Amino acid sequence: MADYVGAVDQGTTSSRFMLFDHGGNEVGKHQLEHQQILPQAGWVEHSPVEIWERTRSLIQMTMIRLGLQGSDMAALGVANQRETTVVWNRKTGRPYYNAIVWQDTRTDHIASALEREGKGDVIRQKAGLPPATYFSGGKIQWILEHVDGVRADAEAGDALFGNTDSWVMWNLTGGVNGGVHVTDVSNASRTMLMSLETLDWDDELLGFFNIPRAMLPQIRPSSDPARYGEVAAPQGYAGIPLTGILGDQQAAMFGQVCFAPGEAKNTYGTGNFMLLNTGSEMVRSKNGLLTTVCYQFGTEAPVYALEGSIAVTGAAVQWLRDQLGIISGASEIEALARSVADNGGMYFVPAFSGLFAPYWRSDARGAIVGLSRYNTNAHLARATLEAICYQSRDVSEAMEADSGVHVGVLKVDGGVTANDLCMQLQADVLGVPVSRPIVAETTALGAAYAAGLAVGFWKDTDELRANWNESKRWTPQWSEEQRASGYAGWKMAVERTLGWVEVD
Repeated sequence: MADYVGAVDQGTTSSRFMLFDHGGNEVGKHQLEHQQILPQAGWVEHSPVEIWERTRSLIQMTMIRLGLQGSDMAALGVANQRETTVVWNRKTGRPYYNAIVWQDTRTDHIASALEREGKGDVIRQKAGLPPATYFSGGKIQWILEHVDGVRADAEAGDALFGNTDSWVMWNLTGGVNGGVHVTDVSNASRTMLMSLETLDWDDELLGFFNIPRAMLPQIRPSSDPARYGEVAAPQGYAGIPLTGILGDQQAAMFGQVCFAPGEAKNTYGTGNFMLLNTGSEMVRSKNGLLTTVCYQFGTEAPVYALEGSIAVTGAAVQWLRDQLGIISGASEIEALARSVADNGGMYFVPAFSGLFAPYWRSDARGAIVGLSRYNTNAHLARATLEAICYQSRDVSEAMEADSGVHVGVLKVDGGVTANDLCMQLQADVLGVPVSRPIVAETTALGAAYAAGLAVGFWKDTDELRANWNESKRWTPQWSEEQRASGYAGWKMAVERTLGWVEVD
């Protein structure tokens, strides 16, 4: 009997591999960062080759360190940064171009043209998404139009598209030697190309972007007893069943056991992503949120969610570290921010890639407002943490307006939740308690849960719920007056970011 389930968590700044036991406890983990390639303003890329090589080495290093064989693993799941677009050749296995990351804004002219031509409402109705640089469809179109040879190869069936889940899965299952070209419904729902009702690629949407259907992976359930394939021999652990795929934010919903309608979580990573389970109902947002597939178990009906996607939260902390040099490590921001009592009247809106939910303004750019001679780098550090929290309130209010559901306790996960001050500020800004689980790496845990459920390692979601335990809770300390005043200042600051660049 295999004792563990593994999960690849292929994220925006790093990849990790984790092993979990039946109790949902972390048994082993290894993590490696990959390069952030920034060719010009607004462009963000990754090397798909680097991502795959590091993913493979992560699995090998973790298994060797623990002295495990492939037979010790019941199944393997994959979670991934969504919307990040890879196009590669099925015969050579080589990418035609770097992965275009979800944060990249080079396709703003494509998104605005769709709106101008009256196609935006069709995309909203069918795919649940607004035309935006965020999603995969425009990125595929850009590669087809700007990289020599891709169009011809795509029409011949030799150029394959995938978000990073498909790229990793294809390589895990053998690559050029029989690699499986698949994705799941949660990732497919982030492309602007899949119908939320049919759960299949939509010919009208493909036509909007002039994308050949032959490029696209087969869409499968998120937790699939039929298995997508097995780990191929060259990886060293042949035969491990591959049975779970989830976009990272949907994986975090799994890991936070948000299986009932009305349950919500907020993940704090490079960006922030708040999701609300709406069950079998597709709630059409009127307040700037996304309607997305949350997950699908085998042949069961899909579960949907409302999502508020925020482009830059943890990435703003990285910006303080890498571009400004205010801190030498992300962990230092808490002490620096604690050295002042408040933000000193300063607000920082990190709209580096425009503003995502609920504004969807690609013409916005970052701004620091309210400055006086009094302000120091400590105030900027605190304003950065507050920006994470205020952006989450923007999304929370839109979510309540769309669904009528008031979240009484916000479940949180992701790297920023290690920052106690930021989580206290989040409770203060929202006015509701914030709860962090013992296993904070809920994205990897969710991918493991999806894979393990498919093979019977866990028999049902009740077993998963029994594994969830709270690590820490923060309760609001601000007065209602303080909360209202702070949020009013934030809304004024957001207004100052709009209209900074022209969008064709």
